[in-house]
Amino acid sequence: MRFSEKYNNIKALVSDELKLVEEKLTNNISIREPLESSIKNFLNLPSKRIRSVLGILLAKANHEELSDSQLEFLSVIELIHNASLIHDDIIDECDKRRGQKTLGAQFNNKLAVISGDYILSVSMEKLTNIGNLNLINSVTKTIKQMCIGEINQNFDRFKTGTIEDYITKTQNKTAYLFETAMSGTMMLCEKKYDLKNISSLALNIGTAFQIRDDILNFKPEDNEKPVNNDLKEGIYNAPVILGTKDDNYQSGIEKTKILLNNYVNKAELSVENLPENEYSAAIKNFLELLKDV
Repeated sequence: MRFSEKYNNIKALVSDELKLVEEKLTNNISIREPLESSIKNFLNLPSKRIRSVLGILLAKANHEELSDSQLEFLSVIELIHNASLIHDDIIDECDKRRGQKTLGAQFNNKLAVISGDYILSVSMEKLTNIGNLNLINSVTKTIKQMCIGEINQNFDRFKTGTIEDYITKTQNKTAYLFETAMSGTMMLCEKKYDLKNISSLALNIGTAFQIRDDILNFKPEDNEKPVNNDLKEGIYNAPVILGTKDDNYQSGIEKTKILLNNYVNKAELSVENLPENEYSAAIKNFLELLKDV
């Protein structure tokens, strides 16, 4: 069974809540046609919704029923993630995303940039309406870190940095949004939780997820992106940092798998602090999926 099939089994466990999150994605989108329809279509395309799935699983593992504010918050996370994808497609000059034309390909890059910014503004409006100052601070800090990660990556193109630099970039670009999604969901619970443990769990999951994605960039199978696309763009990730060109970075890929497993193992230790039920078991199953690369 492939990753997507195994993941869909996990996703199905929270399908009711996820449907409500998805219904909230486009309820504040109101802009001139035909752009409105194109943005709504993009947001509604089939997607893994991994950050929302993990946030819901974590809440339900702690015997929490998702409130409207929590579902709205997860729609904010999805909007931020999708806005970043629109901007990524412009930077990477991609014509397709999820099997459909990108906004840049449908219109032009100028309108695509503005569309990404518009989606971010909608997410901030929704976040403000939730009315939790700690949450607003957390999300805005995360967006800032995501931008820093992208900026540093641009300036470091065609440079082989240290593995520490790579981890910092990985956490800025990807892991902090995982952390915000999971910690923020629990922050909105009436009961107070140990956010330190939750933050550690989410940060390690997000870091492992991106490391796995960087390994897949060197593999033709199960990969939506062109093989070695990052390498060609001068983005030198862990397999390049840890490997050599002489063996086509195979040694680096193997070392990166060890790095990946280290972060998965750290996350697994945090999961042990959760109540034992089908939802915490699903988080454990997701962690096992990350190792399968």
